[in-house]
Amino acid sequence: MRAVQYAEYGPSSVLSIVDVPPPHAGRGQIRIAVRASSVSPGEVKQRSGAMREVLPAVFPVRTGYEAAGVVDEVGEGVSDVNVGDGVFGTTSSERGANADHAVLAVWTPRPATWTWEEAAGATGAVETSFRVLDRLAVTRGDTVLVQGAAGGTGTVAVQIAVERGATVIGTASEHNHDFLRSLGAKPTTYGPGLVERVRSLAPSGVNAVFDCAGGALPDLVAIAGDPARVVTVADLDAATHGVHLSIASAGTTLGPGDPPAVYGLPIAVELAAQGRLRIPLAGTFPLAEIVAAHTLSETGHARGKISLLH
Repeated sequence: MRAVQYAEYGPSSVLSIVDVPPPHAGRGQIRIAVRASSVSPGEVKQRSGAMREVLPAVFPVRTGYEAAGVVDEVGEGVSDVNVGDGVFGTTSSERGANADHAVLAVWTPRPATWTWEEAAGATGAVETSFRVLDRLAVTRGDTVLVQGAAGGTGTVAVQIAVERGATVIGTASEHNHDFLRSLGAKPTTYGPGLVERVRSLAPSGVNAVFDCAGGALPDLVAIAGDPARVVTVADLDAATHGVHLSIASAGTTLGPGDPPAVYGLPIAVELAAQGRLRIPLAGTFPLAEIVAAHTLSETGHARGKISLLH
């Protein structure tokens, strides 16, 4: 089967499509014939070498954490899914979702309202959004700032915070402001003057800040008034500013990691079925164009998720 991998750190050109034996579902796992998979900014940073001190690679590295497809193998101990079911989910730590077949460790039935490519990019954004919004205890009546609101995670975080009854302010380039309004957020630009712009939009203050972009923690702490009210998923300098870096893992050199919020997936499916949660797509590429997909992610201006069609 086809699979994407890289054997060294570097630009997107280090990626290649190789022919490998198909994987098989182990206990508590399922295998899917992949219809679509996704490209995440975090994995793009890992491939570049920017995170080698935090998450060192063991080469060669198979790429892809998220995929959607049709179940074709069910592992021992699995009783909630059958061969032929359409699902979306994430792999184990071995990755490998950018391939013709992928083994999933976490999965949920695909809602009919999402295409395969939308479902492929949903799991990580949904899990991250629930994990961070719950850590910040965001609820009705709160005012939340989402930094990097037009990205793959930010677009989902905005919608879930709005569903909870929060007022949401989202930062993005000006050409994305109408898009953020369509998701229910009050848009503003990032960069110099952010503190003043947010205060003009939220004169009573901001209860919580969800940083999906990185690079602005001093301003975000000033907006929240307390570093404990800021959580980042993108800034590796978080500890320097007293801010929590949320990583859903068993731990890295930066800390112990947070428990994955997989409980959010069935909630997201219910919202999607009601037409109240969508997964915006910045671009869709054939698997063979994996280099172009990573290149788009590297621009930092992708509006929504990037998916690969198989």
